Amino acid sequence: MDQRPTAAEIIKSIGDPTDYPEIVFCGFGEPTIRLKVLLEVAKFIKSKGVQVRVNSDGLANLVHKRNVLPELGKYVDAISVSMNAQNKEIYDRHCQPALPHSYESMLDFLKQAPHYINDVTATALDGLEGVDIKACEELAIQYGVKFRKRMLGRVG
Repeated sequence: MDQRPTAAEIIKSIGDPTDYPEIVFCGFGEPTIRLKVLLEVAKFIKSKGVQVRVNSDGLANLVHKRNVLPELGKYVDAISVSMNAQNKEIYDRHCQPALPHSYESMLDFLKQAPHYINDVTATALDGLEGVDIKACEELAIQYGVKFRKRMLGRVG
């Protein structure tokens, strides 16, 4: 892509949302960075009765300097948050976040998300050096969210 598509362009590219059981916002960077566009497109999708899922790094509140979960909760049925690690040290090693306090912000986002979005899942990659999948799963349980182990080198 040579430009960031507008909400209208994204909606046009979707066509009839009812052709799909679910539409997922993911890839090409973090979808919540362009929150206004995400919300506009998600609102359109929901108006057609189609499920909306977002795959996120969980840093939206940090990036936007406010709690965006109430806005997401209006149109998002499910969110998957890349927890990626059981502690800040391992998270910082693999994610190399640009913003300070990213790990803590991601955990706070994960903890708050179930108050606004019905289906919340934390994920981590099995196979990354130092990542303790069991500890990640225990954190997810502690925050009242589902957990899904992803496998390093496998898409999906």
